[in-house]
Amino acid sequence: MKNLSKANLVALSVPLALLGGAYGFQYIGGLVPCEMCWWQRYAHFAALGLAVTAFVLPVKRLFVALSGLALAAASAIGGYHAGVEYGWWKGLTECTTTVSFSNGGDPLAAIMAAPVIRCDVVQWKLMGISMAGYDFLISGAAALVVFALMARNKG
Repeated sequence: MKNLSKANLVALSVPLALLGGAYGFQYIGGLVPCEMCWWQRYAHFAALGLAVTAFVLPVKRLFVALSGLALAAASAIGGYHAGVEYGWWKGLTECTTTVSFSNGGDPLAAIMAAPVIRCDVVQWKLMGISMAGYDFLISGAAALVVFALMARNKG
């Protein structure tokens, strides 16, 4: 397998795995994403779409590079978000909430009862590292691997 193909495989599998984990934590674990969590997901969606495009179009190198840049953007957003969670710097003033009108009840009551998800509060961590911190580490490492493989590519 050529290095460009390996880079594309990394650019495809890492955001797919991270998005799968994020949605697993959301729908199975009950963790509601905050605004900055969504920003990280958007960067992973972009990386995933660009990596898939690299598989089908003949201009592979460009789309693999763009996918690596999207992974680097996800890492930067994750690093910023982790810094906000750890109190290293101030974050945004907006927070996220989920509202459900499925029961046909009073919409205002549903809005008022919805949980507010703060971007500066760690919802889950492992070994002292939050999900945003892991996104920073994993996405950043993946971006470096993509660019290293592309630099070694001979064909």
